[in-house]
Amino acid sequence: MRYYIALVHHDEDSAYGLTFPDLPGAFAAADTWDDIPQTAAEALDLWFEDQPDVEESSLEEIRQRPDVAEEMAAGAVLMPVPYIPADTAAARVNITLERGLLRAIDETAKARKMTRSSFLASAARRELVGAV
Repeated sequence: MRYYIALVHHDEDSAYGLTFPDLPGAFAAADTWDDIPQTAAEALDLWFEDQPDVEESSLEEIRQRPDVAEEMAAGAVLMPVPYIPADTAAARVNITLERGLLRAIDETAKARKMTRSSFLASAARRELVGAV
């Protein structure tokens, strides 16, 4: 998993705006602070659909950029955003879970019209990056 640094802007009575100094043209908007992880993950997914792979800069490298320092002086904050590169190839794995937990997973997955695998993948993604 890689982390890209987002520059989070927020003016009173407006949404949170995110830009990514390493990814020109990548941006997101979130109505609340809690919505930022999901919208940031969506923005990274969209950006990487059409753009080449880009190595992420360290937090220190980002902080030293004059344009970022200027934005931070105006009130923006930096936030690391986890990114899991798209790789839709399935991999078979063997895991061990408590029987009660497995029953609960299966019941919930069935109620949501999901497979066990898709439910577990969705839960893992949400835990890792804060997005569905």
